[in-house]
Amino acid sequence: MEEIRTLVHARAAAVAAKDPAAMLQHNAPQTVEYTLAPPLRQQGSTIESVQAWLDTFEGPMSLEVTDLEITAGGDVAYCTSLNCLSATPVGGSESFSLWFRSTLGLSKRDGRWQVTHEHESVPFEMDGSFQASVNLKP
Repeated sequence: MEEIRTLVHARAAAVAAKDPAAMLQHNAPQTVEYTLAPPLRQQGSTIESVQAWLDTFEGPMSLEVTDLEITAGGDVAYCTSLNCLSATPVGGSESFSLWFRSTLGLSKRDGRWQVTHEHESVPFEMDGSFQASVNLKP
């Protein structure tokens, strides 16, 4: 499980470094992704698509991983965490911090763990407004 913990934190460090290749290095080919940004489903991000996302931010970025829980058996594992992305949008005068939920599905391939499924989400208000609950903190 330490290998998976190291992988998760390496992915977060890659966001802070704004390094798209490092962000993807632990992904299996055609990883299924349900990320915060549209569309509803993505498959197999590329260095170019990740760089395009990174280019929407200026200055430093960080991704804090908290409450990481890992369940592994054989060649399959999953982990959950609460993550906080902090960044400044291009053209913005202030940075933001957004807490969200993350679940990774992993498979051991050729002796190393690879992310095969990624799911990120933010809860939304159930009062009929359907507004994203972006001000939540653990």
